[in-house]
Amino acid sequence: MHDSLNPSTLDARIRHVYAQLSSAERKLADMVLTRQRELLGYSATELAGLAGTSKSSAARFFRSLGYAGYDEFRQALRAAQLQQSPLARMEQPRRKRSLAQQFQSHLQADASLLNAWAESIPEAQLEAAIAMLVRARKVWVVGYRHSHLTAFYAQSLLAQVRGEVGSLNDVAGREADLLASASEKDVLLAVDFRRRSTRLPRLLAAAQAVGAQTLVLTDAPVSALAMQAQVVLRCGASSPQGLFDSYVCAVSLVNFLASALAQQQRVPTQERLERIERLHVALDDLEPQL
Repeated sequence: MHDSLNPSTLDARIRHVYAQLSSAERKLADMVLTRQRELLGYSATELAGLAGTSKSSAARFFRSLGYAGYDEFRQALRAAQLQQSPLARMEQPRRKRSLAQQFQSHLQADASLLNAWAESIPEAQLEAAIAMLVRARKVWVVGYRHSHLTAFYAQSLLAQVRGEVGSLNDVAGREADLLASASEKDVLLAVDFRRRSTRLPRLLAAAQAVGAQTLVLTDAPVSALAMQAQVVLRCGASSPQGLFDSYVCAVSLVNFLASALAQQQRVPTQERLERIERLHVALDDLEPQL
């Protein structure tokens, strides 16, 4: 029996074997990555049917991940899903420490995330992401659940350094209305951190159907969304020390992307920022800086 499986471990295992998988097994791998939260409700036969593969292909796939079969895989997945939630983390025993010690541990965990992540993004991916944001007629931004924090920050910063930046996070459910004006000249910046929303894959598929390119920010080493995107930037979010995941890497990355974009198109960005400042003066909506 394997240790409990968590999503990052599952993603890493699939990434490790993906190149060696047959085309049928890759269909199943994509299905598993896309529907991680739903897997417990399917039998091996049903899962193979959804992926359009045979039961024998499914058996080979789970063996390639190191499991005797689907039942062993599902047991590990069930244990992992129970451990993901803040509730499960609350129930884990923790040694007693002062508040100051807890705060220092929290800061050290965030610093460790940043240090470990610092050299993990290839320069070519950063360059490709900036190029997409420069060329785009319009940049659409979306992120659900905890990913919405980073998506909101991305929209806020990008809208300061370039025009035509919109959000697809619509509480009125108007995503279809908004996407109707998207085109092949647009870029969709999608933020995808665990625990993942089942809405995002459908939204990306709809955006790609109208021709929009996709730039994905994610904590997953590999995922079905990432494999469909033109550019993927990975930022670790797992924080075993705390009750909640940390997004310091994602926030830092968004800050960098907006700053780098401003430098790439320095003149139009400066003109835009000057217009924004003049409007702030006219509206008198900001406290004076001392």
